[in-house]
This record gives sequence, structure tokens and C-alpha cells, in this order.
Amino acid sequence: MQLGLVHLTRAVIPGVEFRKHFRIIDEGKGAELNVTSRTAVVLGASGLVGGFCLRTLVDDPDTTRVLTFGRRELPLLTRAKVTQRVAELGSLTAEDFHGAQDVYCALGTTIRKAGSQAAFRLVDLEWPLRAAQESLKAGAEQFVVVSSVGADPASKNFYLRTKGELERELARLPFKAVHILRPSLLIGRRTEFRMGETIMMKIAPALDLLALGPLRKYHSMRAEIAGKAMVGAAKQGKNGTLIYEYQEIVKMAA
Repeated sequence: MQLGLVHLTRAVIPGVEFRKHFRIIDEGKGAELNVTSRTAVVLGASGLVGGFCLRTLVDDPDTTRVLTFGRRELPLLTRAKVTQRVAELGSLTAEDFHGAQDVYCALGTTIRKAGSQAAFRLVDLEWPLRAAQESLKAGAEQFVVVSSVGADPASKNFYLRTKGELERELARLPFKAVHILRPSLLIGRRTEFRMGETIMMKIAPALDLLALGPLRKYHSMRAEIAGKAMVGAAKQGKNGTLIYEYQEIVKMAA
């Protein structure tokens, strides 16, 4: 059994074992993964973390083809091994994922931008879950997703509850590997203005000084690190459902 790092949470997720302190995981989903000559799908490539994930895949010699789905084409993306497809993310089918082994999901929004809790759930839960289900039908082996520190399907906080529900449902799917990244505040320049994040980024250096010991998972993180770590997670060749927080994410991006 392989061990990863995760902090104790109240959530009970099938296939994932949480123990004090920082011990995980069930990794018994089959034979070891071959992590060379891979075809990858990136969802959310126009976003902050997804963009860095895409760049990392483009530079990765083991990834031979990258496919992105979005509601618009990304400008200046002309790399030979990247194929862009304009599509409604809620209508993707198994055929769209044909030939892909690895699916990277960095979809996410804010309630303010979405306009309602229902619209937020559509982007942060329903679309990623549908992509996972359809890609699994097509034969995908790994699903890598960006969640959030504190994600818990039993949380009273709507945002954290939604993220936790997605984690729970993904863990139930029989992928060879499900990799869940739980970063805290992501630092980087977004194309859209987010007031709350802008304020938090200004005070993050002071707050990070307090992020010691069990609070380390709340340390802020550059978006580039999270994007690189998504690819690093998939390249480990591990099986099962694995959850990573600050320290593990940083290590995988190195």
C-alpha cells in the first residue's frame, strides 16, 4: 500500500481511508499505470491553474497529445500536439474522450460570477462529474481534479460542501487512479477580477507566517505550482484515490 499525505477530515469517502495524522490511502485499483506516451484532456485550460497544467503537458515528453474543451478557443495556442475543441462542457460524451488516458479538470467559478448556487454547482460539481463519468466509459485511466482545502460533503459552508460532494462522487468511480488536489488560496493573475481573492492575496504573506504545523495546509500557493502538480500527480504511476494538500502538492510540482 502506498501512503500519501492528507489531514484528518470528517468526510467519509468510499475507497479513501483517513487516519491521524497524515496517513492515507486505498490504492488497490489494479495494475500499475504506464505513464509514457499518454493522451491527455484538459478541462478549464483557459483558467489560472488549468493554463499552467496545459503548459506543463505541452512540455512533457511523455504526453504525446493534448485535447482541450472549452466554450471558446484559446488565442495563441498553436502547439502541434494540442487540439482545441469548442464544446458545451455539460454535453460532453464518451466519444469526446476517445483515446485519452488522463483527464485533468481545473474547472471552477465563484458564486458571484455564476449568479446563483445552482449555477455554481453546475460548473464546480455537475460538469466535472459528467466529464469523469463519460471519460471513464471511453477508457480513461486517471482523473486529476483541483478541489479545495477543507472540502467536506458534510460542511455547512456551501462552497466546501460542493467540493466535498465532488470528491466523494469521484472516489466512487472505478478509475485506476483519482488524484485530488486541495490547495488553499491560489496566487496568480486571473483574466477576471475577484474581489475576495484580491484582498486575500494582499494579506497572504502575513497569514502564511501562521501556517505552521497542522495549519500548513492553509498556506497560499502560486497557481503555477498547482498546475504543475496536476501533471506530477498523474506521472507517479500510483493507483487508487489520492488526496494531496500543501506540502505534497509542492513536492509534486518540483
